[in-house]
Amino acid sequence: MPVFLWEGLNRKNEHKKGELDGVDDAAVRSQLRRMGYHDVKVKTKPKDLLDLPFLRPGIKEENVVVFARIFSTMISAGLPLIQCLNLLAEQEKNKSFAKVIYTIKEDIEGGSTLFDALKKHPAVFDDLFVSLVAAGESGGILDVVLQRLSVYKEKALKLKRKVKAAMTYPLTVVVIAVIVVAVLLVKVIPTFKTMFEGAGGQLPLPTQVVISISEFTQANILYIIIAIVVFIFALRQFYKTKKGRYIIDDFTLRVAVFGPLMRKVAVAKFSRTLATMLSAGVPILEGLGIVSKVAGNVIIENALLKTRQSISEGRSIAEPLQESGVFPPMVVQMIAVGEATGAIDTMLTKIADFYDDEVDAAVSSLTALLEPIMMAFLGIVVGGMLIAMYLPIFKLASVVS
Repeated sequence: MPVFLWEGLNRKNEHKKGELDGVDDAAVRSQLRRMGYHDVKVKTKPKDLLDLPFLRPGIKEENVVVFARIFSTMISAGLPLIQCLNLLAEQEKNKSFAKVIYTIKEDIEGGSTLFDALKKHPAVFDDLFVSLVAAGESGGILDVVLQRLSVYKEKALKLKRKVKAAMTYPLTVVVIAVIVVAVLLVKVIPTFKTMFEGAGGQLPLPTQVVISISEFTQANILYIIIAIVVFIFALRQFYKTKKGRYIIDDFTLRVAVFGPLMRKVAVAKFSRTLATMLSAGVPILEGLGIVSKVAGNVIIENALLKTRQSISEGRSIAEPLQESGVFPPMVVQMIAVGEATGAIDTMLTKIADFYDDEVDAAVSSLTALLEPIMMAFLGIVVGGMLIAMYLPIFKLASVVS
């Protein structure tokens, strides 16, 4: 849909200008009249040659966190909603996000609620964000809700970075190992092979094996690369299926070393998200429905949906969570105490804080465990290949001496 630049006078005869999407200029003029503007001038926004979709900056979680924090401060200071959004859009350095904020402001000027305006941008504002804003609007505590949202988003982002850091190290080492091995097989070993053929004689078995692998790699390098790409693509497509996602998510929670870490991350995320929603006044059934969608693991999602169904039938929260077998006994017992005392949101926050610390400890332990394993892996693979290629030289040296 084309973008139009407009300027005109509002009901207070104040000069305003902005951008609007529309089918044509007549549709834009009509929309502006409904918004209370008059003496309107509309023209098509000239296309920027550098404004291509793949060149536009992406909207990151950090942008949303800062938006929520500053928005909360402005609302609590008593600034009008439209003025807040206008200031946020003007100071936003990310052009894509600034455009989204301008669109939200224009929707509100047209009569929409903040909830409805945010809901039009699901790629930027998830169900949790939108639902909490709806609760804040209806309860008259929008500034408090936005503050809680910014805190929640900051902690969730911190947790995500911890997991990313834990995964990045082994993945980086494996990639480097593959590159080094590929270079040895394709470039270095053929040189040794030529030298050994000129010398003649029977090569040791390890040397023959390494040379055979090198010859196979050189002859089929293109097919090997294609096979790796096809495997990754097939795995991603398999994960998109219901059965594939269940199998992979179940394996993720059960696999040694990484499984316990993923379970702790899931518990921390569940506790923090549900605590934030309950403290903002979102009903528990609605909260569990949203939390299940952002769980990130289908096993956790199914457990939460079953819990939601059980609560709708009159049961407590703790019982179905315990029956699922997904959540640790300590978590279930603390939630049961929170239900009994009427402070379940406070108890969930304590659980989230505890498991945040547990994730910190798990990431540190995982890094300490993986470092020697990765070094040993590199030493065995790369060192083994080099030793195999030097065996004939050692053998020749011993014969000469």
